[in-house]
Amino acid sequence: MSAPRSGYTTGSCAAAAAKAAVWLLAGGRVAERLEIPLPGGARIVLPLVYARLTQSGAEAAVRKDAGDDPDVTNGALISASVAWNGGDEVEFAAGEGVGMVTKPGLAIPPGEPAINPVPRRMIREAVREVTPRGVRVTIAIPGGRELARKTFNPRLGIVGGLSILGTTGIVRPFSCSALRETLRCSLNVAAAAGIRAPVFVPGHIGQRAVRAHFRVADAQVVEVGNEWGFVLEEALRHPFSALLIVGHPGKLAKLTAGDWDTHSGRSGSALPIVAAMHAKVLGRPAAAAATVEGLIGALPAADKTTLGDALAAAISKAVGMKTEGRFTPALVLIDLGGRILGMTGDLKSWQ
Repeated sequence: MSAPRSGYTTGSCAAAAAKAAVWLLAGGRVAERLEIPLPGGARIVLPLVYARLTQSGAEAAVRKDAGDDPDVTNGALISASVAWNGGDEVEFAAGEGVGMVTKPGLAIPPGEPAINPVPRRMIREAVREVTPRGVRVTIAIPGGRELARKTFNPRLGIVGGLSILGTTGIVRPFSCSALRETLRCSLNVAAAAGIRAPVFVPGHIGQRAVRAHFRVADAQVVEVGNEWGFVLEEALRHPFSALLIVGHPGKLAKLTAGDWDTHSGRSGSALPIVAAMHAKVLGRPAAAAATVEGLIGALPAADKTTLGDALAAAISKAVGMKTEGRFTPALVLIDLGGRILGMTGDLKSWQ
């Protein structure tokens, strides 16, 4: 089996497009492929989709190739339109499909295009390989507004489109670094917004349940995915005073076994954990079931609550130990329909 194929970031695409467009603007000729510097000192060559002069300057585009990484921007066109600005600085603007930052706490301040610091540096360095003159660079992603709905951008306060991202210029297939950076940004935004009682959920089911059962602001809810160890360590860096965790026991029960990355390929099954708690608190073996949902779903209502409360308490205790007592969260377990199975802790901060 061949190794997964690497790709290049939206930041690399934007830098290559900007360099090609500035080359035309400065009177040069552009080949079908163009070389740019990467942050680490290496260089890569990217193919251009087009490069052409316009009435106001020049523009060029590169098609994003994420390699074998399941990236929402894979195949998207990243374009750069450039014009002389009369000064000596490289200025940045958001075109179609590139978002604007509206909330504090991110690496880029509110009112600025969502072009992250490293891509800005890459674009600036690529342009400076062509000219020392001041240039206004407008980055666009046709269709980016629709693609952004599939990302965390709306919740982070980035409106109108996607972000231009990348820290190395290269996309490493199946890397969790992008997700971790998004989680870090989510916590930064929450803290900057004055939130002191965030809510952590594994995914969409937990998020819907939180909004159905509690009163929360958008920036208050953080989708953790499988990165529980990482997000709890990051949370310790912020002045949060309370924490609510809401999710399905099929995911969260794994935390009691020390599986802080709950991905199914990197953690054990939650079913034996839930079955053992069933035997402990209900005094009888669990019925045979293929899933945690099936095991709990077969119980009478009172037994569901007894088991749910016991599991919630055990998970909360595990999180408390993981964070050395900083957070012993309120914890609410739900089934796949979002109905509450059990809970523990003081919920007043979210009611």
